Amino acid sequence: MRQNLDEKEALDKISYLVGDAGLVRTLYNVPAREPFNEDLIEFLNSLSKLIMRHPQSRLHSDIVTFAFWIRKTSTFGLKEQYKKRDGNIHLGRGTVFHIAPSNVPVNFAYSLVTGLLAGNRNIVRVPSKEFPQVEIIVDSIKETLKQYEQFVPYIILVRYGRDKEINDALSSIADTRVVWGGDATIAELRKSELPPRSNEITFADRYSLAVIDADFYLSCEDKVKIAEDFYNDTYFSDQNACTSPRLVAWTGKEKTKAKKVFWDALYKIVKKKYTFQDIQGVNKLTSSYLTAAAMAGTSMEPCHDNLLMRVRVPKVTRQLMEWKDNSGFFFEYDCDDILDLKIVCDDKRCQTIGFLGDNRKLFPLIKSGIQGVDRVVPIGKTMDFQLIWDGYDLLSLLSRTIFYSGN
Repeated sequence: MRQNLDEKEALDKISYLVGDAGLVRTLYNVPAREPFNEDLIEFLNSLSKLIMRHPQSRLHSDIVTFAFWIRKTSTFGLKEQYKKRDGNIHLGRGTVFHIAPSNVPVNFAYSLVTGLLAGNRNIVRVPSKEFPQVEIIVDSIKETLKQYEQFVPYIILVRYGRDKEINDALSSIADTRVVWGGDATIAELRKSELPPRSNEITFADRYSLAVIDADFYLSCEDKVKIAEDFYNDTYFSDQNACTSPRLVAWTGKEKTKAKKVFWDALYKIVKKKYTFQDIQGVNKLTSSYLTAAAMAGTSMEPCHDNLLMRVRVPKVTRQLMEWKDNSGFFFEYDCDDILDLKIVCDDKRCQTIGFLGDNRKLFPLIKSGIQGVDRVVPIGKTMDFQLIWDGYDLLSLLSRTIFYSGN
């Protein structure tokens, strides 16, 4: 397949943001590197500084978070955490073909850096939508590469529409394919064959929930900060991210009082920050009616308008997430026994629990044998990227181990 790559006209149909078709055709001659090599850490630190100096970066909290994640102190910490002390040799797998999701602007950059940290050459399909965050990061990468030319063959950023011929061409040279786009994207990419020794990491459609201890919340001094954190977990991505809570389960005694304070604080932030379209309101109203029709005892909690829609459910069922929506649509449940949530967590589609309170109270649920839930993180941290994601140890899957035996 690699020998025939020169004949593939598909590569010339791609829009290259970083790199070009000629570079793609010669990737096989570029050596894989050891994970966390020192030059790379310096490159990422320089990139971090350049992003932070960009005049528009402070307008986008997701960019600032990414820049902090790739600074030297952070990557050194990751190196110590993931450093292999087994006496073997570890190298990147080779060429990684990443397909980023269309609705999370900065995800492509996290996927790219993960591939770089593991020692790989990377071809990353960025979102087709022209987010300002993508432009800022791409421009910063191009500028930083002028000082670190040794990494030019390791970073190729592309943009193209649905095109199986291109998918075929890029998959044919991939040692690993990483697909972030959900079920439909996974199905489409799997029509394009990988070489026999290649592996694939897929991130399917998922959903998440939040568990809030009402008594703990009422004891917190900065309730506005908690509302802002929850806003970032949900509204920042129009609630489209797999990490965004769809169900809010309340525990504790003072549920009624806590809910009023929390939702009022959130609404004020949404009113100030969020851009809302009429169709979003129509969709949320439709979803609330569908839920009510399917589940007796469902009710809509009163709110100022449909910027925030709370659908109170009498119980948690396996089908509940079939009626989920976005843009500020929340199922709400009064939870007196944490195991009430088992049925919605015992599903491989369940990804993250964002919690506020003592996370040890979740232990009976997590240890009950559920098939879902890969992450338990504080509210405000659900979108924070980690190298263990969706239950995958990404560094291990993106590198290979050369067994090195002594005499």
